[in-house]
Amino acid sequence: MFKSRFNPSQILLLGFTGIIGAGTVLLKLPVATRHGISLVDALFTATSAVCVTGLIVKDTPLDFTLFGQMVILLLIQIGGLGYMTSTTLIFLMMGKRIGIKDRFLIKESMNLMGMEGVVRFIRHVLAATFVIELLGSLLLFLCFLPHMPWQRAVYYGVFHAISAFNNAGFSMFSENLMKFKTDVGVNLIISLLIIAGGIGFLVLWELKNRWNLRAKDRELLSMHAKTVLAATGLLIFAGAALILLFERNNPDSMAGLSLPHQLLTAFFASVTARTAGFNTLDYASLTPETLFLTILLMFVGASPGGTGGGVKTTTMAVVLAGMFATIRGEEQTVLFKRAVPLDITSKSLLIVVLGAIFVVLASMFILHFENGRYLSILFEVTSAIGTVGLSVGDGGVRSLSATFSPLGKLIISFIMLAGRVGPLTLACAFFEQRGRRYRYPEGRIAIG
Repeated sequence: MFKSRFNPSQILLLGFTGIIGAGTVLLKLPVATRHGISLVDALFTATSAVCVTGLIVKDTPLDFTLFGQMVILLLIQIGGLGYMTSTTLIFLMMGKRIGIKDRFLIKESMNLMGMEGVVRFIRHVLAATFVIELLGSLLLFLCFLPHMPWQRAVYYGVFHAISAFNNAGFSMFSENLMKFKTDVGVNLIISLLIIAGGIGFLVLWELKNRWNLRAKDRELLSMHAKTVLAATGLLIFAGAALILLFERNNPDSMAGLSLPHQLLTAFFASVTARTAGFNTLDYASLTPETLFLTILLMFVGASPGGTGGGVKTTTMAVVLAGMFATIRGEEQTVLFKRAVPLDITSKSLLIVVLGAIFVVLASMFILHFENGRYLSILFEVTSAIGTVGLSVGDGGVRSLSATFSPLGKLIISFIMLAGRVGPLTLACAFFEQRGRRYRYPEGRIAIG
């Protein structure tokens, strides 16, 4: 399938940039928009779709034609599944053989722990995606049907199901999902689709395998699955509790809602902050503490092998576990009574540091080139690297990025790409991977 001198990180990066380039060309076609679009805006929109982010500089339902909307939806699906998964699907349909190097690339792109059963895993990924999106489309169709003609309800159901499962955040409503703030069905269905896509295909596959076994034959979940599920649950419910605390008396967000609707809105806001980007609240009217909490949730993001971005739940769990182990004077980092290998601990710390560096540098440059408050720009940049799509907005229905100059939009586009492929993968694509054949003598340095 692939024969080149590029390393896996470079191939993945080139694959994503190639898809973004093709999407940019399609969105630049006159048939894709109603009033035309600049090259930079087309590139930004294509990047946001492929990187399943949801930041918008054009109003999706009003500025794009049906053709343009379908291009965006296709880019979301390809970006959510991943470049290698989508390519593998095409080759499987053509009856092509998947070689060893191709299997290694799939393993790298999906964050798998080994190459055994890679092609079978991809088939399960595709089947799970189809079933979940189909079920989500049907349920959302029933929710939208009272509000619009059935033909539109079908289209909107499919669009939002794909966007939600792929954690993209693109909506066919100009105000996103704000008018469904108190709609229990829409909130819960979208939330479940986001969570299903965010926990990762590795965990979904493991849960499916456990479910298919008889009770007496079921083994305990792996350390990876336990970490993902525990971290996801903790972040969602702790985030919801804090959002409720910060916003329940805010007259511009939740003050006028009943307690059950406040709980629903806080839960949805916590779920969507984990890389989905749908919103039922106007983020321009939220308190600074809620915005800062959302920044933290967006930075952590979803889980490995899924459709979301961020530094990932497992990465942050390993870093925090390692931090507490060091404080207690322990040599091993332990999660669920299992020691985490030293190389994973080191890579986890590197990913968090690289992610923070990207956020700081991008925020600094955008603050220099653009007009805006520091918190708003930090929120936008973190939303980009977490591939979330939430924004304090431009005063209308678009993201804050719509107010940026072409240079500012290009910076955000690069950060979205970095968030989708991963800061470590992006760094490895630009630096040659080589190990030393010799060791230096140790030296001592004062720290802290």
